[in-house]
Order: sequence, then C-alpha cells, then structure tokens
Amino acid sequence: MTESARRQHMVYAYAVLRPTPEAARAVATLRGVADEEVGLVETGDLAAAVGPVPAEEFEEGALRAGLEELPRLEALARGHHGVVAGLAPLGAVLPLRLATVYRDEDRVRRVLQERRDQFLPLLERLAGHVEWGVKVYTDPTDSLAGDAAVAAEPTGGEATGGEGSLSPGRAYLAARRRRRRGAEEAWQTAARTAARIAEEAGGLAVGRVAHRPQRGELAQVAGGGTAGGGKPGGENIANDAYLVPAGRAEEFRARVLAAAEGQPGVRVEVTGPWAPYSFALPPEPEPEPVARPEPV
Repeated sequence: MTESARRQHMVYAYAVLRPTPEAARAVATLRGVADEEVGLVETGDLAAAVGPVPAEEFEEGALRAGLEELPRLEALARGHHGVVAGLAPLGAVLPLRLATVYRDEDRVRRVLQERRDQFLPLLERLAGHVEWGVKVYTDPTDSLAGDAAVAAEPTGGEATGGEGSLSPGRAYLAARRRRRRGAEEAWQTAARTAARIAEEAGGLAVGRVAHRPQRGELAQVAGGGTAGGGKPGGENIANDAYLVPAGRAEEFRARVLAAAEGQPGVRVEVTGPWAPYSFALPPEPEPEPVARPEPV
C-alpha cells in the first residue's frame, strides 16, 4: 500500500489467530465491514485478520457518530461477525471488539507483540470451545393472559348482584393491584429459572460471563431456540454467555431448554454456537443484580 493510500485508509482488526496456511486460505475468501478484502498481519506465532477501511468513515469522530445510528451499528456488527464466523472453524480465534481500528498495519504488529503473553494463553484455552448465549425474560404474553382471566372473574358483589359491586374507581385500583402482583410473581419466577439454568449449564460449561441485562430495542431481538413459547418482549432478567466444549454444544442447548420448560411467565432464549466473543478479552465486572419491579 502506498503512502497516499495509507493516509486514506485505516486498518480494521477483526480477530487474533495463529498464522497458518489454513488461516491464510480462509481470510482470502472473506469481505469485511467496508466490503474490503481481508488479510493477515503476522508477527511470529500470532496474526490478526484485518482489512483496509476508509479513514473518513472510521476515524474516531465519524465512527462514534456512526455507532449512534442503529442501522449503521447493525450493518457494522453483521460485517464484523461475518469475518469472525468465517474464521471460527479454524478452531482457535480471539474475536476483537466491534470497531477495533488502527492507523496502520505496523501498529497492529506492535499490539500483537505487546500482548503476546495474553493472546497465546487465551488461544490455548479457547481451542475446541464455542460460546452459547442464554437470556431469561419475563414473558408479557403470559402475564396478559393471566390479567385477562382474573379480570373476567366476577367479584363477590357482582356474583350476588347486590350493592357490593365495585365502583369503576375501585375496579381500576383492584386491576392495578393484580398487575403489580403479576409483575412481581413473573420477576420471581424468572429469577428462579435463571438460577436453575445457571446450575444446569455449569455442569457442561467451562466458563461463564454474566453480561448486563439488555434494555430497550436490544432486548426485543429474539433468535435461536426458545423455551416458554412467548413473543419477544418482557424484562431481561439474565444475559449470560457460556464457554462450552464444541463436542457438547447441542447437549448444552437441549439441557438449558429443558431446564426452562414449564415455567409460566418466563421466556428463555438460547443462541449459538458462536465464536467465543465473551471470553476473548478480560472479563467485564459482574453486573449489579436486576432490581425488582417498583410498584405502579
């Protein structure tokens, strides 16, 4: 790459891996977040999968602004994951964080050299393992069905037809109390289910990362296997990642879904197998426990 081209481009880094002939063949078939060709930057026994991206789009200010736009963020995440997923069959890949960008390939080599003692043990640990995601939600569809059933039942006064029938104001307050009790019970059930799943998953997984529960639009995206039968929505109670031996991946999925069956008011989503994103970097701080719903 010429000096002029270097000024016009930055280097997007996707993952750290071993510099093998298989890795070189794999990257040659991939396109990155800017539809660029992906290649390897090597130094000794480490390599990084990288691609040249336009500087005007990926310098700090432009990149930060782009990440605040959901369509741009989604497109970037798809491109990033597409490269990592294409490398995952190689067996040991350390996915880098989304939007990891360097000025040039020399800086990438320096990072590989400076962090060699961190990267090599991680590659050894993650070889032959995949990541599964497990999210536990309260299920609003079950809650709404319960509310409708309770609301349809006549009160004591209505059953006798006497003067004890609830006034509109009292009926409204009674309905609010029912919803509040329902939300509390759904939260408690989901929390117990999350604890049961963590215990069951711990029998197969060799690692667990507890991410912060998701909120807003991110909490509405569903995919993968689901227990509970509900639609997307509800409060995200647990958002965990598990590191599982690749040979036991489907067993892990089946056991987690079985542990979640038969729990009314709870929806469990199991996704994977993925490259081990959550285990490729130092662990995040443990999230604070999710607070119980406040009375309304």
